[in-house]
Amino acid sequence: MTSTPALPLHDAELAERLTARLQLVEELLRDAVAHADPLADDASRHLVNAGGKRLRPLLTLLAAELGDPSRREVVDAAAVVELTHLASLYHDDVMDSAPLRRGAPSAHEVFGNSVAILTGDLLFARASNVVSGLGPDAVRIQAATFERLCLGQLHETVGPQGDQDPVEHYLQVLADKTASLIATSARFGAMFAGCHADVVHTVTRFGETIGVAFQLADDVIDLTSDGTVTGKTPGTDLREGVPTMPALLLRQRVAAGTGDPADAGIVALLDSDLSDDADLARAVAALREHEVVALTRRRAVDLARAAVDELRPLPAGPARDALVDFADALVDRAS
Repeated sequence: MTSTPALPLHDAELAERLTARLQLVEELLRDAVAHADPLADDASRHLVNAGGKRLRPLLTLLAAELGDPSRREVVDAAAVVELTHLASLYHDDVMDSAPLRRGAPSAHEVFGNSVAILTGDLLFARASNVVSGLGPDAVRIQAATFERLCLGQLHETVGPQGDQDPVEHYLQVLADKTASLIATSARFGAMFAGCHADVVHTVTRFGETIGVAFQLADDVIDLTSDGTVTGKTPGTDLREGVPTMPALLLRQRVAAGTGDPADAGIVALLDSDLSDDADLARAVAALREHEVVALTRRRAVDLARAAVDELRPLPAGPARDALVDFADALVDRAS
């Protein structure tokens, strides 16, 4: 399997260099998930074999271009963030009851919930093994990132408490559950390429901001695509009652009495039993046509612009340009 950058890069030399290094990451991923136990090996390879855009390792490699990208630690760090991401997907799909992941049946659909959860744990262990070779600072950063991933999932599961604003609560969930690992991806790339601490800090802030924008764009895509973009069934989050920004904005309008009279009917539809595919399709179609989708897209674009602004202190050149392209491409998917 040959890995190529999932995002357009205008610098041909950089694209060629990243293609070669992504292939090294892919080889390391496959070695890292291999297991002597046949069941563990089969289950661990399930999502790796399904492919994916490898956005997190790509960001690690891009950030490393600001220093010395040829260091072997950069490839190891890129594999660590993807292993961590893959591990989290096994758990997420069980909690969300998602039938598809990357266009293939989710691991829990193939192996059952218990095996899927334990396989996610195995992959976290393999990620920890690889990161241990990168030194104590990397281990601490990985542990803090893992903690935020868990907190994000926990807070999403229990929902906002007391008088906490649901939209602000959701944005914090996205920061922890999604943006934390994207920020670490950029941080590791700059760190292990030997960049100055100021550069590491800059790309970490960039990753944190673009990570939230990325998830908001996904909220839009989940409603507006046919599933070929995400590899997931459209409206899966609606069916499972998982909050997304368009639904939260709609509920906010109804609660404040500021929306269209028809909004309450859409909320009632979202709150109904969506186990039937036809009912789910009706709910997706109703929300898809509402302006809250455009508002969510606008939030994603604004955050992407804020992320690009974070890059201003970096020296001009192909690496910074590629990071700008990375930010633009993540939200352009929702256009």
